[in-house]
Amino acid sequence: MAENKETGKMLKITLIKSTIGQVPKNRATVAAMGLRKINQTVQLPDNASTRGQIQKVRHMVKVEEA
Repeated sequence: MAENKETGKMLKITLIKSTIGQVPKNRATVAAMGLRKINQTVQLPDNASTRGQIQKVRHMVKVEEA
């Protein structure tokens, strides 16, 4: 994670769809990313684990490079 701070590779992830009615595993993934409300944005490091989380809930989030 320290190498990402040096290079500045971060992702802006925004929740665009509600977690209501979603599979519990997807709800947990969104919560683990720190997203609670629709249109809330978090910045997470661009690494394999974050990319995997995004892949699981790609229908619910919008991703931009920060």
